[in-house]
Amino acid sequence: MSEKVKSIRGMQVLLPEVLEKWQAVEGIVKGVFNAYAFKEIRTPIVERSELFHRTIGENTDVVAKEMYSFKDRKDQSLSLRPEATAGIVRAGIEHSLFYNQTPKLWSMGPMYRYERPQKGRYRQFHQINMEAFGFQGPEIDAEIILMTARIWKLLKVDHLQLEINSLGMPVSRKKYRTELQNYFSDHRAILDEDSLHRLEKNPMRILDSKNPDLQSIIEAAPKMLDFLDNESSEHFEILKDALTSNGIPFILNDKLVRGLDYYTKTVFEWTTDQLGSQATVCGGGRYDGLVKELGGQDIPAIGCAIGVERLTELVAVSNENPQNKQPKIYIVAVGKEAQNQALVLSEKIRDLGNGISVVMNMDGGSFKQQFKRADKSGSDLALIIGEEEIESGTVSIKSMKSDAEQKSVDEAKVLEEIKQYL
Repeated sequence: MSEKVKSIRGMQVLLPEVLEKWQAVEGIVKGVFNAYAFKEIRTPIVERSELFHRTIGENTDVVAKEMYSFKDRKDQSLSLRPEATAGIVRAGIEHSLFYNQTPKLWSMGPMYRYERPQKGRYRQFHQINMEAFGFQGPEIDAEIILMTARIWKLLKVDHLQLEINSLGMPVSRKKYRTELQNYFSDHRAILDEDSLHRLEKNPMRILDSKNPDLQSIIEAAPKMLDFLDNESSEHFEILKDALTSNGIPFILNDKLVRGLDYYTKTVFEWTTDQLGSQATVCGGGRYDGLVKELGGQDIPAIGCAIGVERLTELVAVSNENPQNKQPKIYIVAVGKEAQNQALVLSEKIRDLGNGISVVMNMDGGSFKQQFKRADKSGSDLALIIGEEEIESGTVSIKSMKSDAEQKSVDEAKVLEEIKQYL
């Protein structure tokens, strides 16, 4: 017998039952994008390797260690995209999207990095991205963060914490980089191999080290916020005020630097303690010089990416909390007339919205049989329509989650009763 062909390590198959959950999440996210006037863009999965070398940075782990790169038949070096922003900027320049315009764009799809696969981290992973171009002030920073907060709210996910920092402009960051390099050079003897490599090329990345032996010197390292230029400092203060005014709590994390070289000013992450070591669900920030770096106009920009695998897992974890479960109603109906009435009632309940799930008995059966189905379905409420209810113009309501007595409600008041229950 021939050996079975297996999938590539770290590249998972999305089976129908998984895709159903993904599509539910994606549907809500798309609705939020529409509410904020973001428009979809789709870019190629394969780009010239040079694009990522120039944007992400030669010395980053992504470019140095993790990209899937290969030569095509014309000896061009091509790479599977490890992130979306570079390709979107390239496409925007090529198709004149930034000329006298301020586009707000979103995209969704697979990315590729050669990392060690583990729960929540794959070699083919999926991201939802949002990017805004041409907006100079901190208001767009706030809007992007508020948009992500709205997504969490609509998905009813718990335990997400916003962390923010400012990396300043290139001039102030250069001064900070020198100060940081001098500081860590004084502690060279205790730096690990990875940090020694970063010391010469990108010392800010040492701040992101998870090595427990280095945490004390990292904690005592110079702070970026002490080196901010006036423009970046004012920008950051306005952003913090906007978040506070909108009731979005945040933590100032002066060690938050992100993993890519193109960031300027605001950087942020939404993290969780519900997914083990893979804590970051969403991350991003400003990249004001990137469009110019790739040959376009000198325009400001900001963006972020949401990890779909981590977000859908967080939705599943959060939905285990009773307060986050979508309400479910089962309609028990015995008899042809009752079935017709149940069909009309089920549509009226769905018109209420609020994510109510309605299951109508379709397979006949006695009251006893139908109640067993209602219980098996995990419904919160059972609405009962039989001969007695039809004659009296009522609907009986029974809680499936408590010992409360079944009660009879006038047909015209059923929807109000359901609203009160929910």
